[in-house]
Amino acid sequence: MEEILCGTGVVPGIAIGRVKVLSEDLAPRLAAYSAGTPEAESGKIAAAIKAAGTELAQLIAAAKASGRTSQAAIIEAHHAMVNDPGLAANMHDKAGQGIAAPQAALAAAEEFAALFDTMPDAYLRERAADVRDIGRRLARLLAGGAQIEDEDPEPVVVCAQELAPSAAAGMSEKVCGIVLGQGSTTSHAVIIAKARGIPAVTGLGGAIDRLLPGTMVIVDGSTGQVILEPAAARLAAYRSQVENEAVRKRQDGEMAALAAVTLGGRKLQLAANIGSPTDMAAALMQGAEGVGLFRSEFLFLGRDNPPGEEEQFAAYKAVAAQCGKHLCIVRTMDAGGDKPLQYLHIAKEENPFLGWRAIRISLEQPDLFITQLKAILRAGVFGNVAIMLPMIISVAEITAAKACLEQAAAQLIDEGKPFAAKVPLGIMIETPAAAVTARELAAECDFFSIGTNDLVQYTLAVDRGNPAVSPLYSHFHPAVLRLIDGIVKAGHERGIWVGMCGEMAGDPLAAPLLAAMGLDELSMSAPAIPRVKAVIRKLHDREIEELLPKALSLQNASDIRALMERFITANS
Repeated sequence: MEEILCGTGVVPGIAIGRVKVLSEDLAPRLAAYSAGTPEAESGKIAAAIKAAGTELAQLIAAAKASGRTSQAAIIEAHHAMVNDPGLAANMHDKAGQGIAAPQAALAAAEEFAALFDTMPDAYLRERAADVRDIGRRLARLLAGGAQIEDEDPEPVVVCAQELAPSAAAGMSEKVCGIVLGQGSTTSHAVIIAKARGIPAVTGLGGAIDRLLPGTMVIVDGSTGQVILEPAAARLAAYRSQVENEAVRKRQDGEMAALAAVTLGGRKLQLAANIGSPTDMAAALMQGAEGVGLFRSEFLFLGRDNPPGEEEQFAAYKAVAAQCGKHLCIVRTMDAGGDKPLQYLHIAKEENPFLGWRAIRISLEQPDLFITQLKAILRAGVFGNVAIMLPMIISVAEITAAKACLEQAAAQLIDEGKPFAAKVPLGIMIETPAAAVTARELAAECDFFSIGTNDLVQYTLAVDRGNPAVSPLYSHFHPAVLRLIDGIVKAGHERGIWVGMCGEMAGDPLAAPLLAAMGLDELSMSAPAIPRVKAVIRKLHDREIEELLPKALSLQNASDIRALMERFITANS
């Protein structure tokens, strides 16, 4: 009998298949495990760490061979984590206390994961799942189990309370949908699903247990609905949607090599958001025109010492060279507070989102900042590089950053190192303060990039990682749209270009409004580029110019979203 469950759609699209329940019960193996001496258990832990490294290296190679660079980057993070000296030392200490090796691995990983659990930032909280996954991988190896997935003969929908990152990375080609009891948009399982275009729904909670193995199910990643044992008529209707979606994706894919130009000739630059040089291949395949956001903080996090100039230079140079004539915008370190840097010994803060972070750290740690600026300037010799400052709220911060930039250039001259003499300097507009004073800020920089993720959170006072209030989060809120419209106007009045690099930039529903406002550039996750490009190429300038005041006059985010859905449907 048909039953409809409701969760949160995190990857749009329709999936139809039979339920495959993923669960790994280590209890029987752990109960049967016979521990040896502390020395023997410690030796087993060392062997398991080596074996896990080999397993992960094989997964990395397979992901890279199939062109899944984002997936490979996630597994590479696990590879680094499994070889973390601190984690290994904790495991060996526990073995020395007489704890069996599998339990030592689980306990040490749990202690490490607990540190992430308490972090305010949703992305970092989700890294706790990565650490626990490493612990389970080691415990499985120590208890004598092999991680072997059965081949799926037909399309399946993977269902689990929580999907371990390694399980997500190893999913077969037959996985067409994912349903989870818990998880967020920042979990690695969801990131992998997005990269592979697999429709996904999270937040089913205990209702996930209603999904029994082999049951036919429909997953609607757009609405968050999960339909068990659908009636014949509904199944036929959804199959038709899947076929239409497949045709649309093929058509969108054909747009990758084309420019994002409206029917009236209005051009928008579509760039990619990346976290490492390994993301570039996928971005270029999707038609990215450069990099609108290179998150440089991934070079700074998860280590005991800051990255040196040469390490940073190599990373920035690799991306800049691949961008060709297009721009590579490097955001200076956006870390601290919710993204702790161990080597700075940052004190615990009551509200790290409003604390010592991003440009505030850079300006108070000039040696760290100037080292990064020198690396970016040097990379400018090999490509079209720009510098972007995060969390700017005042002209004084831009002035101070410019002084550091001058010092960086002076040091490079003294050292005889070649560098780009003129590198554009821009800022992220991601606080209401910056939005309201955009006209003054625009006079001090070369471009704006609107960071909608934080701008929406700060404007609406909503933590989108908090399930209790996340439904209030919407970039279609009238206040947010009016701020964005004002930012674009302020930038253009001062003669600078204005881009956007938050999730809103990759939302096809938002594209007509952003084009009408006059955004010059949109930077997004690579898989979103073809669809947004396809939407833009169907827009009539007159229609979107009439649409914008209608949207800005509405009072509720839900009404604006409904207006955009009707507009996109009418123009598809």
